[in-house]
Amino acid sequence: MSDIFSPTTALSVSELNACARQLLEENLIGLWVAGEVSNLTRAASGHYYFSLKDARAQVRCVLFKGIAQQLGRPLQEGDHLEVAGKISIYEARGEFQITVNAVRHIGLGQLFEAYECLKQQLTAEGLFASECKRSLPDSPKVVGIITSLAAAALRDVVTTLRRRHAGISVIVYPTAVQGAGSEQQIAAAIATANQHKQADVLIICRGGGSIEDLWSYNEEIVVRAVAASDIPIVSGIGHETDFTLTDFAADVRAPTPTAAAELVSPDQTYLRQQVKQWQARLGQLLQQHYYDASQKLDWLARQLKHPQQNLLQQQQQLVGIQHQLQISMHRQMKQQQQYLLQQQRALHAARPQTAYARRYLLQKSILLQQSWNNIFTQAQQNLQQQSTVLAAISPLNILARGYSVVSDQHGHVIRNGDKLKLGQRLHIRFAQGESTVQVLPVQQQSDLFD
Repeated sequence: MSDIFSPTTALSVSELNACARQLLEENLIGLWVAGEVSNLTRAASGHYYFSLKDARAQVRCVLFKGIAQQLGRPLQEGDHLEVAGKISIYEARGEFQITVNAVRHIGLGQLFEAYECLKQQLTAEGLFASECKRSLPDSPKVVGIITSLAAAALRDVVTTLRRRHAGISVIVYPTAVQGAGSEQQIAAAIATANQHKQADVLIICRGGGSIEDLWSYNEEIVVRAVAASDIPIVSGIGHETDFTLTDFAADVRAPTPTAAAELVSPDQTYLRQQVKQWQARLGQLLQQHYYDASQKLDWLARQLKHPQQNLLQQQQQLVGIQHQLQISMHRQMKQQQQYLLQQQRALHAARPQTAYARRYLLQKSILLQQSWNNIFTQAQQNLQQQSTVLAAISPLNILARGYSVVSDQHGHVIRNGDKLKLGQRLHIRFAQGESTVQVLPVQQQSDLFD
């Protein structure tokens, strides 16, 4: 150990933190530490991380899940506790902390109880509603600052505004930031800024401190004045871990006064960089536009020709087209001639041989004529025979022997004389001629054959 602390030997940071840890863990054993829980965070793992503080100081604490599960009720912001555990240093970050292994509740802090009660009341009234928040101006010309003239936060805000944008004007509305009556002064400064209507945005700021130091910003009169302001308000009160009711009522909450100044002011350097980028981009666009226009002009110039040149070119094109047309026609004609020759050859090859067919047809014609003559001769002989037979049995031959055929008016042959009726007309056919007669009584027929 003596070699480590030798003046000629430099310690590394990790060695320093290891020595400090060893000293603390060996000498601060079995102590109980009392204070109020602040900045409480419960990780997803179930471990608790918080600060234990009093009016003048605070210490970081960690309560692991296994010990936390043994508590009668979970830790809450503002709890007054007595804790015991290993007092050490978290070497990776060099942070002094207590690893808690025992907890005794003293009671809920009165200030935190009042804080929670007023917060619930104002939340129910809608003072913290997101729809009531106003957006900050993009380029404010005048920034109002509500803080103490002696506050370091004022210097930080003004320095930041000057650094980021020298053209922004600043109006300070001085007020006390803590102590008795400070809440009335803060509310009055907000009202004055709204009456004058000179500022485009307001910053309410002060440095960090305990909950008692920041309590003025938890007073109802201040919170209501912030919510009622017509000018957008940015709160930059305390450190990042400090939350007041004014933060909830403001239009935007900044973690620190310097951050508040950065929120309301456009960065002049950034704006200049943007202007330079726009200028460079505009120059590039103009240059590109010039290049494009130049190329287009050159192309159009090449396309622009004298009418005589265009006429000569068209004549040359016409001669070329005429020559191509002649070649095409000659080629087409030659192809058609070749095609015609091929078709003639194909037709000649496909023409039938008619000499044999003609001889065959002549032979068949002769045979057909002979067959026809034979059939005709046979038919004539058959007809002669049939005529002879017909003549033999013909009624006309019978009539020629003195017979006649008697029929009624309907052509029915009369075969029975008993069926004749008086007055009935009859038709009589003779071998030579025919006649119509009428049936008469017997006494009138005495001279029938006279």
